Amino acid sequence: MLDLFSKTYQNKKVLLTGDTGFKGSWMSIWLKEMGAEVYGYALPPLTDRDNFVTTGLASKIHHMDGDIRDLNKLKQYFKDVQPDMAFHLAAQPLVIDSYNNPHYNFETNLMGTVNFFESVRACESVKIAVNVTTDKCYQNNEWDWGYREIDPMGGDDPYSASKGCSELITHSYTKSFFNKDNACKIASGRAGNVIGGGDWADNRIIPDMMRAYHKKEAVFLRNPSSVRPWQFVLEPVYGYLKLGEKLYNEGSKFVGGWNFGPAAYENYTVGQVVEQVKQVLPDLKTESPAQLEKLHEATLLKLDVTKAVNHLGWHPKLNFKDTILFTVEGYVEELKGGANLYQSRVNQINQYCSK
Repeated sequence: MLDLFSKTYQNKKVLLTGDTGFKGSWMSIWLKEMGAEVYGYALPPLTDRDNFVTTGLASKIHHMDGDIRDLNKLKQYFKDVQPDMAFHLAAQPLVIDSYNNPHYNFETNLMGTVNFFESVRACESVKIAVNVTTDKCYQNNEWDWGYREIDPMGGDDPYSASKGCSELITHSYTKSFFNKDNACKIASGRAGNVIGGGDWADNRIIPDMMRAYHKKEAVFLRNPSSVRPWQFVLEPVYGYLKLGEKLYNEGSKFVGGWNFGPAAYENYTVGQVVEQVKQVLPDLKTESPAQLEKLHEATLLKLDVTKAVNHLGWHPKLNFKDTILFTVEGYVEELKGGANLYQSRVNQINQYCSK
């Protein structure tokens, strides 16, 4: 595998919270293939279709079932592992679920962040730690331009508010506890709408489309005009790993928040995503039913990635067409069954790295 990170992760102990999740499982595969010793801490996979399960990751990395809200268990895991690096991906990840259970949403996304940094703080082996949040951490004013890292945090719905708070917690810990020269270096990564094979979560447009396609049913489009910074899953994972590399090798000047999203001209509506998927899967059927009441969800959201491009040397590798193609191919490979899905994911990582 082409190593884009100067062998930074080779033979390192890397602890990920949320390794059973969508991005966490892809990141675990990439780290393992680079020679890292990967340790995961997360709730068990939700279904047998989760990427963690279908790729057989449980037998390929170290993993402990655990709730990010359990501070004592998480601190003990850090103590037992003694990791060199830590990435926090465990979260309640869905806007709709945050309306259905706001207490769990805030408890997981706020106190989960606190517990992560408390565990890092208690473990001297950790040299760098990255908190993975979202583009929705910004106060969304429905601007036509992308949000920059210096723009204020916010959030009207419970999910977005919890992620804005997670960023404020990260800033507070950085200034209060990790502000000495020899301290662990802290940063956060903010990504857009991440898509790719292996994500079967409810109330997400790509998984909804693939379920409908597989069942030969129509997919219901809630907000076809909503604009999102769509990214294939390896784009932000590449960003998180690049950020970790820079923190580990060059230190303090890379502390802080970082956006990872598509190029400024690569923001598309849900409807355009559907049409592009239909180019690959022409039999896909869609419906957009009228709704009497809609929960608030931002309709226009973009990220400015200038900082990551100029200072990390990161840039998005895939255009919109390739993003959809990589995504659909990942699902089709899984749906046809019988293949070594772990190797299929590795093959996509290799294709991505060669771009």
